[in-house]
Amino acid sequence: MPQFESLTVLFPMYNEEAYIEPAVNAARTVCQHLVREREVTDYEILIVDDASVDRTAVIANRLAERDTHIRVIRHPVNRKLGGCLKTGFSAARGELVLYSDADLPFDLYEIVRACRLLRTHQADAISGYRLHRTAEGWRRMLYSAIWNALVRTTFGLPQRDVNFSFKLVRRSVFDHVVLTSEGSFIDAELLIQLDRLGFRVLQIGIDYFPRDRGISTLASWSVIHAMLRELFERRRVLRQIERLPESDVAGARERLTSPAARMDSANS
Repeated sequence: MPQFESLTVLFPMYNEEAYIEPAVNAARTVCQHLVREREVTDYEILIVDDASVDRTAVIANRLAERDTHIRVIRHPVNRKLGGCLKTGFSAARGELVLYSDADLPFDLYEIVRACRLLRTHQADAISGYRLHRTAEGWRRMLYSAIWNALVRTTFGLPQRDVNFSFKLVRRSVFDHVVLTSEGSFIDAELLIQLDRLGFRVLQIGIDYFPRDRGISTLASWSVIHAMLRELFERRRVLRQIERLPESDVAGARERLTSPAARMDSANS
């Protein structure tokens, strides 16, 4: 029996016509490897198009027509990263959900290692942190260092690279995690809730490949301002989250891996 029932690779996309096909092809190759190695039974590649104004939606729909493993959800209006991830996490069908930026900031074969570690250590999520970040430039590195220090100080969060997109999560944790951010604060919000609720999150170092086409908006002042605003608006509520009983945490961890759950999933 495969180790996990299924995997969703989630790509939030806005104006990513230059990256969408390489991203989907890379995800397909890795997912097929996982199926052959019996790490998962099945997979899907889920594209959430955030009202792109370039050819992203056209290309995504064409890819989905050619491959039944690909699904596309299109927002009628732009909802930023948080809106994309909330849509994707809610719609994901996999037992595991891997979220990645479309510009492939890491080798997707890291999913293989992450699945193995998730299983071996009975963890609920894997959070990657970037190695060798000097190619980003000093300004991005400075912003990131300040942001990570602020989140750690405010919430006691142990993760060292909060906004890196490599996050592999058991879908069942979303029975307890309620995300509200529409912006880039959602990365911190997810990790904070997992930590406060008592879910086990492992960190792994990952080689990082900065974007070489298009424009990243994460370092723009408007995005930074929105992240800071949400942090201070949400800090009281997030600090008040109470740890789940261990039985609830274990139940979320095992719910989709039990034989009965697998049979229900297959019949649904």
